[in-house]
Order: sequence, then C-alpha cells, then structure tokens
Amino acid sequence: MKDHKIRIGITQGDINGISYEVIMKTLLDPRIYETCTPIVYGSPKVVAYHRKALNLGNFNLYSVRSAEEAVPKRANLVNVLDDNVRVELGKSTPQAGEASLLSLKAAVKDLKEGKIDAIVTGPINKHNIQSEEFHFPGHTEYLRDEFGGEALMILVSEVVKVAVVTGHVPLSKVASLITEEAILSKLKTLNKSMLTDFAVRKPRIAVLSLNPHAGDEGVIGNEETDIIIPAIEKAKQQGIMAFGPYAADGFFGSDSFKKFDAVLAMYHDQGLAPFKAMVFEDGVNFTAGLPIVRTSPAHGTAYELVGKDQASESSFRQALYMACDIYKNREEYKELTKNPMKNIDTSNV
Repeated sequence: MKDHKIRIGITQGDINGISYEVIMKTLLDPRIYETCTPIVYGSPKVVAYHRKALNLGNFNLYSVRSAEEAVPKRANLVNVLDDNVRVELGKSTPQAGEASLLSLKAAVKDLKEGKIDAIVTGPINKHNIQSEEFHFPGHTEYLRDEFGGEALMILVSEVVKVAVVTGHVPLSKVASLITEEAILSKLKTLNKSMLTDFAVRKPRIAVLSLNPHAGDEGVIGNEETDIIIPAIEKAKQQGIMAFGPYAADGFFGSDSFKKFDAVLAMYHDQGLAPFKAMVFEDGVNFTAGLPIVRTSPAHGTAYELVGKDQASESSFRQALYMACDIYKNREEYKELTKNPMKNIDTSNV
C-alpha cells in the first residue's frame, strides 16, 4: 500500500465552464505527482482551447489510449470526445452537457473495472447534462445509481464537515422527507464515514433542527420532538455519538460546530450556506456511503469567470488530495479491521 501510486480519474465537467482552468492550474504543481497519477477524461482540442485562452503555454497533458497506459509523474489524458466538439466559453450548450456525460461515463466504467482507484469530478451544469441517460439532480444521485449504497453528500474542510439529510430537492418537499428512518440512516452513514474515510476514532456528530429555535418546544413546529430527537436517541443506542438538535443560526454563529467532528443538517442550504460562507475556496464535496471514492470541488461552472484567469484552483486541489487521503484511509481501515483468524493455519490443529 505504501508504494502504490494511486490512480485518480478526473472528469472534465462542463467544457465551457472553469473546470479545465482549475484542473490545469492544479496539475501544474509537480508535488501532485508524488501522491498520485492523474488521468483526465477529456479532449486534447478542449485542453488546447482553454490553454490558449488562459495563456498556459507551459501546460501539457500526455495522451494515452486508456487509463492502463497512464504514465506516473505525468498528467495523462484519455480522449473521450471527437474532433468536432465545439467550445463556447462561458455558455451553457447541449454539446457541453453531452461532453460532460461522456467523460463521466468513461471514468465510471474504468472505476468499475479497477483501472483507476478514485475519481474527482469537474463541475457540471445540472441542466444541460440532462438526457435519457442522465436524469439526476447531480453527481451524487448518478453515482448512487451506478454503484449502490447509501450516498451521502458531505462538504469537507479543515474547519468543519457538513452532511445533509435531504440533498438536491425543492425546499417545499423537505419537511415531508424528514423522517426518523432518514435521519438515522444518514447518521449511520456519516458515522461510518468518519471512522473509515477520515480516521476519526470516536466521532462526535451534531444534528441540526428543522425549525427555527429548534421548534421552541412545539411553538414553531413539532418535528424536533416527534422525529429528530427520537432519531438521535436511537442512534445513541447503536453506539453513535449524536447530539442535538441545535438551532442552525446559533450553532454556527457561536462557533459550536468546532466542538464536533461532523454536522448533520436537515436540508441543503441550511448546511451548505454557512459552510461556503466560511470556507468557499477550500471546501470539498465528498460522496460518502458508496463503495468507491469520489470528491469534487465545492463550486459550480462559474461561466462568468471563464477565460479570465480568475478562477481559484484551491478547492479542486483539495479535492484531488482528499480523494487520495480517503482512498488510503479506507485501505488502512480494511487492514486494521480484517479478521486475523483468516491468516492462521489450522491444518495441524
């Protein structure tokens, strides 16, 4: 394991967004190649287009026919598009959506076949990627459908880790999706991820309320007393150190989040708004609960920044390193928890 050079598949995301900019800027750092072998699923034509727009003449990708041919200490490229691809910087186009999906499908196929160890996904446009093959709110749901498991979105930084019970759903539907079963399931997945993916021995998890002021004992709502507290109690009975529910405004405003290893929010903006306010450029989106490792920068396509050399690669760089760390942590956890009796020769007993 110590000598294994991790192969990280990188999907190109939306070819008209900032994905190529943050990928190229990240891979310009030679320290990356001491940790992993990056393999971009994209197009040499699109690379050349963005390289020229950003004046990154010193950046090159080594073209290979497949991930199996990837060269260590080089930035590799598997071409997944034909030469007719059209780049329109800063615009959402159907062809850009098709290109996003082709890259994602190729990386997922190689991940299933063991040709790469983990993936880092470039930001997509959730509208132009929609098709008969992709009818999901985002990467998280697509990967859950491809690999199975209890997919859980966790936004990760050195400051705080935030997961959500309900992800990419309309706010009008959130309350109906908050159930004991859903909260308990997410707590189990989050707790296991802290153990296996982040090497936290006894994770402490804070659970947020759904209603303002945690419902004020039923004055503003009953979900806390009827659903969230019973779910927390059941989690404790199963050995999970869960606490709450805490009103989100006071919890983040008073820095109470610093006392916990992770936070479980009830819905998307409740958890992600404070997270991005604190650590937008360094945050990473990690999909826990799957049998594979997938990370992504915590930002979108940012069409307004394309070609201006203004996009920060910090989040993408963190996502790349985090994919490597989580892969290593999972391998070490397997080694530590495997049954030692399997290695004992009982033939002479």
